[in-house]
Amino acid sequence: MFATPAYAQAAGAGAGSAFASFIPLILIFAIMYFLLIRPQQKKLKEHKAMIEALRRGDQVVTQGGIVGKVTKVQEDGMVEVEIAEGVKVKCIKGTIAQVMNKTEPAAA
Repeated sequence: MFATPAYAQAAGAGAGSAFASFIPLILIFAIMYFLLIRPQQKKLKEHKAMIEALRRGDQVVTQGGIVGKVTKVQEDGMVEVEIAEGVKVKCIKGTIAQVMNKTEPAAA
């Protein structure tokens, strides 16, 4: 018939504890954003800029580990890479992992 003091105290603290229980979840999301999502987006943006700047004569490394020199950059997203004298391979631009040596544009 009488409420014990423990039940009486728990009844009034509902609104404040609901918000307090979401604070760790919000902090975890913020930490994940700054440690994982944001750096990955930055890396993707840099890779896209590198791919767009490919020119004939650049020495590149593909994701498969093939090192070669770009001989032709095509508009359809393909790159022709010479891996040995007289041996040319067509690659998709997105598979270029690194540009080792950039060529300077020809002076006009």
